[in-house]
Amino acid sequence: MNTGLPTWLRQVAPKSPALKKMGPLLADLGIATICQSALCPNIGQCWSSGHATFLILGQRCTRNCRFCAVEHGKPLPPDPQEPERVAAAAKALGLKHVVITSVTRDDLPDGGASRFAAAIGALRSPIPHAAVEVLVPDFQGDENAIAVVLEASPDIFGHNVETVPRLYPLVRPAADYERSLRVLRIAKKISPGHTTKSGLMVGLGETAGEVEQVLRDLRNNQVDMVTVGQYLQPAPQHLPVAEYVTPELFAHYARLAKGLGFTGVQSGPLVRSSYRAREMASQACSRNL
Repeated sequence: MNTGLPTWLRQVAPKSPALKKMGPLLADLGIATICQSALCPNIGQCWSSGHATFLILGQRCTRNCRFCAVEHGKPLPPDPQEPERVAAAAKALGLKHVVITSVTRDDLPDGGASRFAAAIGALRSPIPHAAVEVLVPDFQGDENAIAVVLEASPDIFGHNVETVPRLYPLVRPAADYERSLRVLRIAKKISPGHTTKSGLMVGLGETAGEVEQVLRDLRNNQVDMVTVGQYLQPAPQHLPVAEYVTPELFAHYARLAKGLGFTGVQSGPLVRSSYRAREMASQACSRNL
């Protein structure tokens, strides 16, 4: 038990046959997950229910955000067989809602947009009725890259702002708050019918007023779905937790988000971008997921 954490962040390790099978299955298929690479605290809960978030474009990120446990360094060239392996894993797991994310690949001309499109396309044949959600990097604000992903018709287009603008130099020194908003705004401009999604962490030193303004900024850019979750320090070299946000404040953020018009809202201590993604999507999408 994590005795150093407040009670609302402590979890009992789940026990499930699916949990034991998940690791070997993904390893056999050569599939990486953000669950593993980012040291997600919900991995046991999600894997025990047979869900995982696939990580494409390798496991090395060209950026080095101070909150993130994903390895930083020079990435390997993209694996041309990766989209088919993702599709095979999704089919083997019987997923009805597939979430795909990636490391940031500033070394690639399109930031990896074509690989997202290829993965979406590969999924459509073996599991045609599954919904596909993507969580993309900022592609350095390249509108053409955003369009490439949207042309592949994901059901949900996600990009996280991660934190409040004041903390970007500390938390995301290679990123830009306005650029992230622009990615979401461009996505809606290119394809107004697509559902867009974003998320942020709290407990990094932001104020409640700053979080409230981020929620307003996201709605002003027509974002449909939002997640708010507690930042947890993955390892000693990462930013320390400034504050453990109370469940009551998370409930306040949820009420505000719903009042602003978000059609899908998850706000809580253990919420992450893809936490209960299928359940959340059912709030926002008319499609039967």
